Amino acid sequence: MIPKAFIQYLVHFHGDRDYFECHEILEEYWKESDPRNKESILVGFILLAVSVYHHRRNNFSGALRTLKKSKKIFSYQKEKCEELAIDHSKLMKLIMDTRGVIEKQLPYKSINLPIGNKAVIDLCKSECKRQGFVWGERSNFANKELINRHLLRDRTDVILEREKALNKRKNN
Repeated sequence: MIPKAFIQYLVHFHGDRDYFECHEILEEYWKESDPRNKESILVGFILLAVSVYHHRRNNFSGALRTLKKSKKIFSYQKEKCEELAIDHSKLMKLIMDTRGVIEKQLPYKSINLPIGNKAVIDLCKSECKRQGFVWGERSNFANKELINRHLLRDRTDVILEREKALNKRKNN
């Protein structure tokens, strides 16, 4: 059974192309289900979303760095990929093709993950529709909130958590 969080990841990846939201959804799930495992397949997909987010913003070095990390994780996670209905060999080819585009500093174009299960695709399409997205829609470059989401988000919680951790270290 594919986790609901991963379905939501796929919906955002292929629907509204909100790669930042993909990262947020899967990171939260990863922290609950496989915390601190930096080699988790979930981390591979988180890094892939981050890479695509950077590429769309023309941050080629950030895109390449995170794509290489995701490829490393995916390279030995064939079974886990396929448990999530992702065709591993097609994913690896997609990553290599995307790497070539990034290395040549070519403009971002929306990509689709190779989902190898029709029932999963149908579920994602249905969820996309429910959320008001169009499955397979290309990125909307006019939506600056989508493109620059990391700059516009509320970081209050992150700042407070860092301050708590710093105070805890000082007191120990």
